[in-house]
Amino acid sequence: MRALQCLYKHLPRINCPSRPLPVVQLLVGRNYSACRNHVTPFSRRPLSPKSHRNYHTGNSSVIHHEDSTIYALSTAPGKAAIAVIRISGPACLQIYQSLCPLKPLPKPRHATLRRLYTPHLPPSPSTVLDSGALILHFPSPHTVTGEDILELHIHGGPAIIRAVLAAIPQCLPPSATLHPPPRIRYAEPGEFTRRAFTNNRLTLPQIEALGDTLSATTEQQRQLSVRGTTSSLAARYESWRRLLLLARGELEALIDFSEDQHFDESPVELCASVAGQIRRLKRQIEAHRANAVRGELLRSGIGVALLGAPNAGKSSLLNRIVGREAAIVAAEAGTTRDVVEVGVDLGGWLVRLGDMAGLRRAGLAGGDGLGGGEGLVGAVEEEGIKRAKQRALESDVLIVVQDASKDIDPEVKATARECVDLGINVVVAINKVDKLSNATASEARWKETIQSALDVPSDRVFFISCRNAITSDANSSDSDPGNVQSFLQGLISTFKSMTSALIPDSESTDDIPDASIWQESLGATERQRVLLSECLDHLEAFLTAVGAADISHHEPRPLAQDPLWEGKLAPETAEENAEMDIDIVIAAESLRAAADSMARITGRGEAGDVEEVLGVVFEK
Repeated sequence: MRALQCLYKHLPRINCPSRPLPVVQLLVGRNYSACRNHVTPFSRRPLSPKSHRNYHTGNSSVIHHEDSTIYALSTAPGKAAIAVIRISGPACLQIYQSLCPLKPLPKPRHATLRRLYTPHLPPSPSTVLDSGALILHFPSPHTVTGEDILELHIHGGPAIIRAVLAAIPQCLPPSATLHPPPRIRYAEPGEFTRRAFTNNRLTLPQIEALGDTLSATTEQQRQLSVRGTTSSLAARYESWRRLLLLARGELEALIDFSEDQHFDESPVELCASVAGQIRRLKRQIEAHRANAVRGELLRSGIGVALLGAPNAGKSSLLNRIVGREAAIVAAEAGTTRDVVEVGVDLGGWLVRLGDMAGLRRAGLAGGDGLGGGEGLVGAVEEEGIKRAKQRALESDVLIVVQDASKDIDPEVKATARECVDLGINVVVAINKVDKLSNATASEARWKETIQSALDVPSDRVFFISCRNAITSDANSSDSDPGNVQSFLQGLISTFKSMTSALIPDSESTDDIPDASIWQESLGATERQRVLLSECLDHLEAFLTAVGAADISHHEPRPLAQDPLWEGKLAPETAEENAEMDIDIVIAAESLRAAADSMARITGRGEAGDVEEVLGVVFEK
């Protein structure tokens, strides 16, 4: 300690925008990560302008980048009735005055009709850019970017669009008195959204949901993206980050002040209390991550594979599902050789259907590759069978199409059983029931056979006839010819159960947040899921480090069994044994890494901000 005091006299204080902190105070407190966020010659990096401002005014401050004004065409290029040009930045007023000379600025958020003229030229019919444009002015800070915004709703002709876009950067007078003069430039891809995030108008989860909104093609994708546009998902991430920060503050206080201050709890009891909170948080994050995987099925589509023997009716069923002749149907076995992929909106779910080669055991492999006889599998069909099996194992839902008049092929049975063991949802469609003489008895026999062979519940076994669905008369009284619609409803029910939100079990009602948060967790992106997994790894490391805090599993350590305690007084209680085994420094570092992973989801940067951590520490 004396050496550190001497060092303290000769080292300068670290420059912190809100409060100076001595280097030695940080070293004594072992808060090494805090040093990274200060400006010194020894720092890894200086504080960014955003960090400087946030130390003083918090996260609600508005930050303008380079004081530049950006503009871009917000609607799709090409011919249209209307095109929208969006302008954001401090020069919006000057741009308006140049395009609409001698006209007053419109009332905020009121559409006003104006005629646009070429900048720096007297208004005349020859200098008109657009004879009638709607102008909207949105003053800062209550805008999507947090800056002044000007929107020009002009006629959508390509020539008019080019003329107005070319005129905007010329709006500032050459003899601008501002030093440096404002910049007007075309926006980079995503720059409007980036400014909205920087100025705290949108969170990263909201921005990612906005991308899903623009790319949504099905009803389920639309609902998923709409749920993600609220701020509650980001608020949940922030509450978890804050909880990790508070837990870390508990351990930091124990590290820094355990010798100087009196604590009501022993180190073991304190670690056990923090570990209990972390276990509850871990269960919530695990459920959130599982819902993110389910939401990805809605976003990217559910992979469905049709598996069966040759001529079982896979291609016919595919054509009935998509409503067109997407696959060739023929009486010849082995017609489908490669995987036929078709995307379809099925009841609001995006589905990627795959029709594949029929599975059969290879007889004489080789020949002319055309499968010319019974039991003869050529080289091409053999490769198709190999791809069919691989596609089945990679699918989310497997539809086993079985000919009702034949027994289950051993290859089909083995592949389907392997999919069941992997946890893939398997649905069985018994086709060609029109050939059965006694339908009721045959259906009961088939359900029993499927249950014993594939362990598929009876409510996922459907009896259909693609032939009846094709040949049915449009004026027929049968509303569901061939029971294909009933099969599709059962398939949609399977999709719904696969993509519904999971709600974690909890020991008490206090641990269960609003149930709607679990629905919104379906909108978590792949990036968020990866960071959640990283956070869970650090939480597991923390629980491992403080595992000794459970003193109920410790017994007093006899003196003779531990040579390290030779000649010393051995601990006589289980609590003392546990205290010796706990590495609080590693546990605190695990919490810091976990909070950092959570912070990167919302874009708040590193979680080890010294002011936040020290605030928690000194409160304790």
